[in-house]
Amino acid sequence: MANRTISEMKAHLVAKADASEDFRTRLVADPRSVISAEFGISIPEGFAVHVHEDGATTAHMVLPMSDRLTEDELATVAAGVDVYPV
Repeated sequence: MANRTISEMKAHLVAKADASEDFRTRLVADPRSVISAEFGISIPEGFAVHVHEDGATTAHMVLPMSDRLTEDELATVAAGVDVYPV
């Protein structure tokens, strides 16, 4: 598939899951394999992918990754070391 943004990929997966109960079941059960096959991409080891279904009495909220440093990272920066080396 052509290069897509994460938002475009999510929209594609949601639309396909709405159209196919089999696809939805497989996506929830094994998102790494389904996403890899759907977009022809390799998801790096250690990168977790979670798919959850909302329900009549359940909703999920995803918070963006915090950009705050941990106490250990602060100590490292204070010592003059790069926390995120290039």
